[in-house]
Amino acid sequence: MNPIDIKVSSEIGDLEAVILHTPGREVENMTPQNAEKALYSDILNLNVAEKEYKEFSGALNKLTQTFEVKDLLEDILGNDKVKETLIKRILKNENIERYERHITDLDDKELARRLIQGGEMVVNNLTKFLDTDRYTLKPLHNFFFMRDASVSVNSRVLINKMANQVREREAIIMESIFDFHPKFNTRTVNPQTVARTMKNLTIEGGDVLIAREDILLIGLSPRTTSQGIDFIIECLKSTKERRHIIVQELPESPESFIHLDMAFTFLDKDKCMIYEPVIMQANRYRTIMITIDNGKVESIKETANIFSGLKKLGMDMEPIQCGGKGDPYIMEREQWHSGTNFFALGPGKVIGYGRNVYTIEELNKNGFEVITAKDVVEGKRDPNEYDKYVITIEGSELARGGGGARCMTMPIRRGEVNW
Repeated sequence: MNPIDIKVSSEIGDLEAVILHTPGREVENMTPQNAEKALYSDILNLNVAEKEYKEFSGALNKLTQTFEVKDLLEDILGNDKVKETLIKRILKNENIERYERHITDLDDKELARRLIQGGEMVVNNLTKFLDTDRYTLKPLHNFFFMRDASVSVNSRVLINKMANQVREREAIIMESIFDFHPKFNTRTVNPQTVARTMKNLTIEGGDVLIAREDILLIGLSPRTTSQGIDFIIECLKSTKERRHIIVQELPESPESFIHLDMAFTFLDKDKCMIYEPVIMQANRYRTIMITIDNGKVESIKETANIFSGLKKLGMDMEPIQCGGKGDPYIMEREQWHSGTNFFALGPGKVIGYGRNVYTIEELNKNGFEVITAKDVVEGKRDPNEYDKYVITIEGSELARGGGGARCMTMPIRRGEVNW
């Protein structure tokens, strides 16, 4: 099979390939005492989360090409040199080099499982016996939120410097997959190997949205710092082409605003989903436009909001409000459960949580046919029969993990958009 050329030049181009990770035992491999360290406020019921995710991935399997990250990881572990390098890199990064002898002889499938679900501590002294943490190789509790560790930007993949150490292994695994898996043709860019300084530099994919080939939207958030955005500026300068970044400042709290895609996502060529209090209220959170041309920063200046910035660049967008219009309690409640976090399968073709009923109603008022993921999976409804639609997935457990459909996907190829 010919390798897939990585190409993502918008948020809404027809989805041709996407990487997913079905949540497994790593989601439950925590206790109330360490859940906060795992970046959770609660422990998910895996049995329910698996059923919900099966609906989600099943609908995507009907409509596009999907890859499971655990399968891709297992594939590259079949290369002995890649396997050795990856093990050493992960263990050194987590300061557990002595654990190598406990995993190095595992077969590829079991090693891939442990690198994601965790490796239990080998108790051979008193200190370890008294340790309340069961795992030496920590489980990747957040890995089903595939969006954050890497980002496809045009033909390259940005490997992100995660804000929390508990997620750093995700980025290491994704870099190895894109560098060594024969199915993918791309070039990775990692700030940890090319940046002059890493002080305060963090980037996560939930904050990086591709409006158009020449326009990025980036959240200045608890997970993506100004130094992280500066690194992206430096990368864009190296292209020598004209590029634009619209930076949106986000609240430091609550935790539902960790990324820009929790307040803003693209739905169509002329429509976006927004959480109005953050995106549209004047003078509350700054919006900054950066223009880069011929290897230099041409200008940095404030603009009224994302929409005014996009309009100046020839993109006239219409907002649709998370939670509908008028009741701030409903808006706030649905935003908390990832009510803005939609993932586009094509222009005007999106998927998101059905639990946010007021948001779904607002989409329907704007011409989006409402289709359940269950009906898609069972073949009762064919989304291809509609010009615009929203596929609704169950989300009683998945939403409690702190992310939605966009968070759970890592697109690697999209079609061009006829703007």
